[in-house]
Amino acid sequence: MNLNELNIKQARELLDSGKTTSLEITEACLAQIAAQDGQIHACLTVCATEAREAARAADKRLKQGEKGPLLGIPYLCKDILMTKGIRTTAASKILENYVAPYDATVVRKLKEAGAVMLGKTNLDEFAHGASTENSAFGPTKNPYDLTRVAGGSSGGSAAAVAANMCLFALASDTGGSIRQPSSFCGVVGLKPSYGRVSRFGLLSMTSSTDVVGPIAKTAEDAEIVFKAIAGQDELDATSAPEKIIIDSQKNIIDSQAKTLSGLRVGLPKEYFLPELNPEIKTRVMALADRLKEAGAEIKEVSLPYTKYGIPVYYIITPSEISSNLARFDGIGWGLKDEEAQNLQEFYKKSRGAGFGPEAKRRIMLGTYTLSAGYYDAYYKKAQTVRTLIINDFNQAFKKVDVLLTPTVPHGAFKIGEKSNDPLAMYLEDIFVTGASLSGLPAISIPAGTVKVKDGGDMPLGAQLIGARFQEEMLFKISEFLV
Repeated sequence: MNLNELNIKQARELLDSGKTTSLEITEACLAQIAAQDGQIHACLTVCATEAREAARAADKRLKQGEKGPLLGIPYLCKDILMTKGIRTTAASKILENYVAPYDATVVRKLKEAGAVMLGKTNLDEFAHGASTENSAFGPTKNPYDLTRVAGGSSGGSAAAVAANMCLFALASDTGGSIRQPSSFCGVVGLKPSYGRVSRFGLLSMTSSTDVVGPIAKTAEDAEIVFKAIAGQDELDATSAPEKIIIDSQKNIIDSQAKTLSGLRVGLPKEYFLPELNPEIKTRVMALADRLKEAGAEIKEVSLPYTKYGIPVYYIITPSEISSNLARFDGIGWGLKDEEAQNLQEFYKKSRGAGFGPEAKRRIMLGTYTLSAGYYDAYYKKAQTVRTLIINDFNQAFKKVDVLLTPTVPHGAFKIGEKSNDPLAMYLEDIFVTGASLSGLPAISIPAGTVKVKDGGDMPLGAQLIGARFQEEMLFKISEFLV
C-alpha cells in the first residue's frame, strides 16, 4: 500500500512507531495530486511548500515524543474556509485573487493539532450546487468515471479523498453538500449537528444551516477529525455549548461484540416511495437487515412533511444567500470594475462579472422572496413549514434512536447532463435537506454500487440521521456497518 492510500488510523500507527514520517506521507499525497489532479480537478490551490514545512514541524514534534490523533496527517480543505496567507476563492471569480488574513477556527484547530494542509479543494461557487459544475474554475470529475460529476458542493473534497490525494478533507454542508458527493464518490461524509462545529471563517451560504464537517475514508477517521474540530467557539455565537459525549452509546452499541441489542432503527416511509430505484432500496435494506441480525429493532416511521423539504429549502436558502452575498460589492473586497462611471454601474459591472449564473439565480430568487409584498407569502411561510419538518423529526426520535435512509436517489450523473435544468439539480437534495433544515447530525456511508444511466456501476451511499448532538451514535453504527 502506498502511503497516500493509508487511512488516518493506519498512518497514526506508522507515525507513532517511527516506521514513516509525516514528510514521507505528505510527499506521497503531493505526488498523487500531481499525477491525478490534472484529470480530476479536485484542487484549486496546492500549497506544496507550506505543506512540507508543516510536515517537518510535525515530525519534529513526533521526535520530541508528542502524541496526537492528527499530528502529521495530511489533508485538503474546501476552498470556502479562510486560510491565512493562502488564496480563498469560494470557486468564484469575484474572489479569484483574495488571500485570507486569518484562519477559520476549524483550520486553526487542525493546525494546532499538527495536521498538514496540502491545499484547497474545488466546489460549486459559494457552495451553490450539487455537482461542482458551478465552479468558476471548471468542474471536478468523479475518480470512478471521469465523464461523471463528483457531486457537490463539496465535490473537490470528496473526489480528493476517493482518489487518495489526502487522508481526509474538510468540507461544508448546507443542504447535503458533504453527504451527496460522499455518496457519489464512495467515501464517508459527516454533517454534524448545527452549532457543533464553529462556522467562524466559513464564507456563509445559508447561515441557518451551514455546517463544517469531515470527509474521510472510514467512519472511524471521520470521528477522529470531528472530535478535533468540534466545540464551542467564542467567535461564533451560533456554536453550541454542549460537550462532546465520548462513547455515550456503549450500553447499546458494542462494536467489538458485534451486537446492537436495544438499538431502534427507523425507516422513514417517505424516503422509500415506489419511485425509488429498486437497486438503491435493496442496498439500503441490506444494511437494515444487518442491523436487525445484530439485535437492532427495525421500525417504519413517518415524516409527513418530507415532501415540503425541497421547496422550503429553496426559499430559505436563496433568501439568506441574497443577504450574505450582498457584502461582495467590489468596494470592501473582491473583483472591482475600474472603468465604471458611477456607483450603480460599478456595483452592476463588478457583481455581474464576479458572480456565475447559479449565484445570480439564487441572489435574484432570494431578493424576490424577501421583498415587500412577498416576504409573508414565501419566506415566512417557508419558516413555518420548516418548524413542522423539525417537529416531524422530534416525534420520530421519540420512537427510534436513529433513521436509516438512502443518501441520494441515484448514482453520479454525466457532466453536463443537468446543467440546463436547475430544478432537476435542486431535486438532487431530496433525501438530505430534512436533516439540514432541522439541524440534525447525518452521515453518509458506502453502501455498495448502483448501475447508472449510460454507464456501469458507481458508488452509492446510505444515510444515518440522529437526534441533535448524537454524532457518537452515528459513528458507532457506521463503524459497525463499514
